[in-house]
Amino acid sequence: MSNIKEYARKLRDENKGLRMKDVEDLMGRLMKEMIQEILQGEMESHLGYKKHERSESKNSRNGTREKTFKTDFGELPLEIPRDRESSFKPILVNNLGSLSDGLEEKIIALYARGLSTRDLNEHLAEIYGVKVSAELVSNITDKIYPKIQEWQNRQLDKVYPVVFFDCIHYSVRHESRVIKKAVYICLAIDSNGLKDILGMWIGDGAESAKYWLTVANELKNRGLEDILIACMDGLTGLADSIRAVFPKVEIQRCIIHQVRNSVKHVSYKDRKQICSDLKQIYGSPTEQSGYQALQEFKDKWDNKYPSISKSWETNWTELSTFFAYPNEVRRLIYTTNALESLNRQFRKVTKAKSVFPTDKSLEKSLFLAMQNITKKWTMPIRNWGLVVNQLEIFFEGRFSS
Repeated sequence: MSNIKEYARKLRDENKGLRMKDVEDLMGRLMKEMIQEILQGEMESHLGYKKHERSESKNSRNGTREKTFKTDFGELPLEIPRDRESSFKPILVNNLGSLSDGLEEKIIALYARGLSTRDLNEHLAEIYGVKVSAELVSNITDKIYPKIQEWQNRQLDKVYPVVFFDCIHYSVRHESRVIKKAVYICLAIDSNGLKDILGMWIGDGAESAKYWLTVANELKNRGLEDILIACMDGLTGLADSIRAVFPKVEIQRCIIHQVRNSVKHVSYKDRKQICSDLKQIYGSPTEQSGYQALQEFKDKWDNKYPSISKSWETNWTELSTFFAYPNEVRRLIYTTNALESLNRQFRKVTKAKSVFPTDKSLEKSLFLAMQNITKKWTMPIRNWGLVVNQLEIFFEGRFSS
């Protein structure tokens, strides 16, 4: 409960003139609502069916009994659910009449850090002497689902200077078989230079430009009117999907993805030299010198690897966008590393779950992981003052910090 108490003090400090008692009363009411929801989740797990659902079970709900508990915010009257067989014993409330020490928060926190239900159960049993079923964990974590929907549907800013588009793939059980699903993620840099995840969408199968068009339309429906620069990998049709919704957007194809694809089928003994020669292209000071370096690469390597220069020339318009900007902006947009770093953190959290039982369980895990990851995003990106001044000049009339 100490974290909640700390939050109450912070709320008071940020709202001058608000008494601590008023803040504690508010936090007490919020805590009561949260605990009541968790108790209902425990009862659902105990009975095996949700409220208002029909069941062949002889046991059923039998009203509530009122009991008062001591918390950091004073006495808290709660309505404890009862069943007809009197067999329901809430896990989160101990027999002495006080709340267990934030056990419900611990369950959600451990779930957020990627513990499987089995590992979570073993951890709670070993440390706290509490056993929880997979169904109970699911019921408790389901309580955050309204927050997920609220976050996913929240209103967005009208303009974002930079948005990164990328996918991460997970295995999900579907109708007795395991299939790969793509999670579409949009990471933006807002007008203050802060990173912001605009949304996460679970699609069936492999990444597709058609689904990205659906994502772009949803972003627009949530208030996003303009993107200055969109950074993405080389998925066929992705750039066209984004342009269809945001026609003024500048597209920057990820240079790192392009290099990786270029050396994918290169002999190991040639790889180091080819990477060095490719760096002469994207490391050039101007687009003209970069294109000249590409021609030199073509003369040197086309006899052995003709597909590399062909790919660079075909995609040159979207690969060369960053040449128009100074170094501070170039470093920000020439690769999707910011989003790939986020994806690595997601994988670190979810690695214990090789297969998710449902889309909903995957969505909960990613949302809770995201909350932990984004807590550290409190500072603007490096040299944002220089970047924003440049963007205001390049995109006159479309952007102001």
